[in-house]
Amino acid sequence: MLAHAQNLVYTLKELMPTQYQKDNLEAMLTLFLEAQGHPLPEHSQTKSSSAISRFLNINPWSTRKMIKVIRHHALLTALKILSSSTPGRKPFLQVIIDLTTLEKRGKFSEFGDLIRVYNGKRGLHIVVVYLVIGRWRIPWNFRVWRGKGTPSPAQLGLKLVKRLPQSLTQQFQTIILADTAFGSVEFLEGVRQLKYHAVTGVSISRKLADGRLIRRLHKQGQQVYLFGLKFPVTVSWYYLKRDNGKLEKRFVLSTRPMKASTLKW
Repeated sequence: MLAHAQNLVYTLKELMPTQYQKDNLEAMLTLFLEAQGHPLPEHSQTKSSSAISRFLNINPWSTRKMIKVIRHHALLTALKILSSSTPGRKPFLQVIIDLTTLEKRGKFSEFGDLIRVYNGKRGLHIVVVYLVIGRWRIPWNFRVWRGKGTPSPAQLGLKLVKRLPQSLTQQFQTIILADTAFGSVEFLEGVRQLKYHAVTGVSISRKLADGRLIRRLHKQGQQVYLFGLKFPVTVSWYYLKRDNGKLEKRFVLSTRPMKASTLKW
């Protein structure tokens, strides 16, 4: 896999139109591949943060070509894992959906109305899909949330799920993993219609079909009907330690029956 990764890096560098941009891309990749927890441009030892910022925001290079190359290598990785798996049950493909904010300061006329404020953060709000294949988590697709009055993050996420390549989903057992923002009735029913399995967060104020709030549940791993949802889901909860040291109770659901311990994991 090391040779495979090196080949991918060299291929991406060759997509850059100038040597200056190749050097900036190499500096950025070095920050990520060092995996020291300092991926921001100001930690680069070879390029200034302003040079990397210009590379990301101003310099022209083809995003589409880079996406095509990375997807091609992701599919090759998936096929290698399939060929090495033992006969029997299909291996799992985890699809992580996340709403990520790329914070922006200043004015960016090229972005038009794409810069929005969401949860107190100003910038580009992007719904990103990652594929977890074996030990690798690979960015696969994305959509920009354009603000109030446009498709919600959950609707964008469902569109991205529908566009997953059948060459993957037909050979793997597909599980969709997402946080509370993607736990809407529309999203869950859409995933179920695709015959995928979803595990998402769920708000403590979510109502059950009988009118109770989900936080009133006392037994983990039981199947319940959420208000507006036509099929039962399995619900459990766990405690997340916050920065202030306090524990926060978080609920999670599965669209298929599952043990509470597995669902929390």
